[in-house]
Amino acid sequence: MKKALIWIVAVLLTISAAIYQKLTGPTHPQRITAVISGQTYHFKLLRSFDGEGDCPIEIMMPDPEVSGTLEYRIYPQKVDFIKLAMVHEAENLSASLPHQGMAGKIEYRIILKKGNEQVELNNGVPTLIRFKGYVPSIILFPHVLIMFLSMLFSNVAGMFALFRIPSLKMTKITLGTIFVGGMVLGPVVQKYAFNELWAGVPYGWDLTDNKTLIAFVIWLFAFWFSRKKESRLWVFCAMVVTLVIFSIPHSLFGSQLDPETGKIIQGTIFPYLSLLF
Repeated sequence: MKKALIWIVAVLLTISAAIYQKLTGPTHPQRITAVISGQTYHFKLLRSFDGEGDCPIEIMMPDPEVSGTLEYRIYPQKVDFIKLAMVHEAENLSASLPHQGMAGKIEYRIILKKGNEQVELNNGVPTLIRFKGYVPSIILFPHVLIMFLSMLFSNVAGMFALFRIPSLKMTKITLGTIFVGGMVLGPVVQKYAFNELWAGVPYGWDLTDNKTLIAFVIWLFAFWFSRKKESRLWVFCAMVVTLVIFSIPHSLFGSQLDPETGKIIQGTIFPYLSLLF
């Protein structure tokens, strides 16, 4: 009964983390609500694009009297925004952003007008979209699945240790899934998306790669210290660390193309902290 309850709690924790990742990740569509002439509209703005051509920006707008302007500039250049008139197609307004190389970014905003009324959807903060290479589903799906399974097994192992249930087997499984999903398939995904096998320490500061590395190392220690006699403290601490680092939104401070040099750099926290000042 105790094991069954632990598995239920672990599944709920993992699902909650997956939902949190989906809602907070900087590459997931940005949800925006706007009111125009008393009518409320809900929009989703793209923040990631892996197509080969220009990136279509399309919003649903059934009111033909509403016109739209797409304004954009290459990130992080501080130049004037380029303005594009959005075109009505059926019940949509659309325009396209110019294609960028892998990890290239564009910040954009949409201005809607109806008569004398004007609404900026982004509320003064442009939406940031990142371009990347296409990752085949046969690679991406196993990577995502195994990484969430590793979080599930991590939660189970940690709670087993907390309630004095033998946890060595789950520790091994957790370590193995993090290795396969994060240290093997992760670099393959990174190679397809940004032409980089590894952008974490010691080669860069990509937060996603470094999160995976920390999780792998902490579970390696947990396994090492549990070989002869299970170390419940190490296993429980490994679970807590894993839960914390995987709660950090995916792709935060990720790879970014420097438009001046044409080289891909890895994001660090310092440029983002500077925005606070």
